[in-house]
Amino acid sequence: MLLGLVVPGPALAQALPAPETRRYSIEVAGVPVGTMTATRRYGTGGEVVSTLVSDVKVNILFYHLKVYYQVVNRFRNGQLLLSTVEARTNQGDFASRAEWKDDHYDIVASQYKHQYRAIEKQPITYAVTDLFFGEPGNRAKAYAEYFGDYFSLSRAPAPATYRARRDGREDEYHYANGQLVTIIKKNPLKNFIIRLQP
Repeated sequence: MLLGLVVPGPALAQALPAPETRRYSIEVAGVPVGTMTATRRYGTGGEVVSTLVSDVKVNILFYHLKVYYQVVNRFRNGQLLLSTVEARTNQGDFASRAEWKDDHYDIVASQYKHQYRAIEKQPITYAVTDLFFGEPGNRAKAYAEYFGDYFSLSRAPAPATYRARRDGREDEYHYANGQLVTIIKKNPLKNFIIRLQP
């Protein structure tokens, strides 16, 4: 009888892993300029939703930057189904989107000084937001939600450190005991340092 196969709601909810949250501070030249929060929630049917929210305000001499940035990634059974990025900045509002449609992704990135459209037929199984929840290991690339394409990943000489590179841009991800503790976002003016909060 089919009714015997239905699992009651509360029992199912208890079986799901608890949401994971990582909170970070953002610094430029040792000065706090913002926060970043990464969250991962688990749903039924192999669904995982990851969000990354960043809020930054920088005023250093002639350098003024204000960015509120939100990424939402929806995976099912290890494959990205939908990624959305919203960025509100002092240069305007921008967005990126990648959506799986039967046999391909429609990708549109419309960001500050970056316009990109593509069709991607290979399933995306790893994204930049995943870097916040564990070391990438031997993965060679991570989907860069903001840009709509990929960062290449490589191990740095330092232990538990990885480099993410794309089009002349480089970030470093530092881990301790499998947990992301520091990101160095390299910038021609001043590096942004993102540190895990206790």
